Amino acid sequence: MTSAPRNVPASAVSAAAGPATNAATTGKSAGRAARNTGYKCSECGWQAVKWVGRCGECQQWGTLLEVGAATAAMPAAGPVTAAAVPIGEIDASAATALPTGNPEFDRVLGGGLVPGSVTLLAGEPGIGKSTLLISALASCAGNGATVLYITGEESAAQVRMRAERVGALHPALYLAAESDLGAVLSHIDAVAPDVLVVDSIQTLSHPLVDGAAGGVNHVREVAAALTRVAKTRGLACLLVGHVTKDGAIAGPRVLEHLVDVVLHIEGDRHTRLRLLRAVKNRFGAADEVGCFEMGDDGMWAVADPHGLFVSRLPEPVAGTCVTVALEGRRPLLVEVQALVAAAASSVPRRATQGVDSARIAMLLAVLERRVGARLADREVYVSTVGGVRLTEPASDLAVALAVASASWQQPLPPGTVAVGEVGLAGEIRNVVGAQKRLAEAARLGMRRAIVPAGTSAATAAADTGLVVVQASDVRDALAAVRTAD
Repeated sequence: MTSAPRNVPASAVSAAAGPATNAATTGKSAGRAARNTGYKCSECGWQAVKWVGRCGECQQWGTLLEVGAATAAMPAAGPVTAAAVPIGEIDASAATALPTGNPEFDRVLGGGLVPGSVTLLAGEPGIGKSTLLISALASCAGNGATVLYITGEESAAQVRMRAERVGALHPALYLAAESDLGAVLSHIDAVAPDVLVVDSIQTLSHPLVDGAAGGVNHVREVAAALTRVAKTRGLACLLVGHVTKDGAIAGPRVLEHLVDVVLHIEGDRHTRLRLLRAVKNRFGAADEVGCFEMGDDGMWAVADPHGLFVSRLPEPVAGTCVTVALEGRRPLLVEVQALVAAAASSVPRRATQGVDSARIAMLLAVLERRVGARLADREVYVSTVGGVRLTEPASDLAVALAVASASWQQPLPPGTVAVGEVGLAGEIRNVVGAQKRLAEAARLGMRRAIVPAGTSAATAAADTGLVVVQASDVRDALAAVRTAD
């Protein structure tokens, strides 16, 4: 089976199965649709039979719009795009990934951009979505691909200035400022690109859909039309998506089901670190993470980001402990810092950055109840280095050791790494990926590891020169670091 045809007009592909097809049959008596008046939320798509001031799903005010819900009869059998063949006869070469030239971007994508795939890239405003794409696609154009960049938020001159700033000017990178789907389809017919970028999906409007651009109906129909174009013509399509104040992708939930890959860019805009996380990936691992560093001249891949998350202190300091976090499938050394001080008021303050405050409250209660640490009348501050966020429970032991070290004013032995989940009884539980975590700690020069008792990777890690101490509870772990040489 050959690859998807490249000479099919994009406008014909969009018209083949869009909102207008059902409209053409509404006048037929046999397949006439019975229209019912209803109301749909423009933010999340929640439906109601009558108008209400507040959406029952997303709790937004004034977002319900009147729509007509059509219930159509069973359609007649129609022509097929291609005959069904045995799966073993399908030509898999048409799905060979096209490298973008950015190693971290390719790693998260699963090797590169697959022809016919649709990728959704989401992130907060100003996080670097456009900067990452323009840099990666310039490299992709340098590898022989034709790239069409559609911008609906900025003018072509603004995007050109950004591309010049990051060194992403290339003659095979075409740029157009459009906000109408029909105009975008015409550009696709004229340029015949290998890679299409739409920045952003919420700015495009469908000519056959009522309402303002960015609404639920517009986003759904525009995404469906571009997906059909990508699948039929065999071009890789990247869609940039907005996010809500809660961090979720704006628009209907069906948008994430339509696309093949969903990527999120995470990071604090006040730091240089950016994490590109694959939430959904039909061509690779769904939990892969890529590390980037944002600079004045673009966003660049960081192959070994451990130096960003561990401070370089001239001598050991009380209240610091290193753990190994798994970001996707990648182990990263992250330093946890804690500070315990006298309370300035009757209600001691608990402040956290990069860690879950509820988890910290639980660990402080465990330390006070199971170990006897005096923390109830003292202020506790816990933070991570480099702006990274620890969400997995495997960092519990490192947080507990850092707080205990700060409380004692006694630094932990140099080169110590701690991995383990702490329970309410003070026990230390096993974590996933222990072998990978300890191997990475040994590679980066750590000398001692505190791990849960019964960790199967302890013997293998000992062969690398890493001294592995197995502890059954928090008391044993504290005793191990206090008696270490």
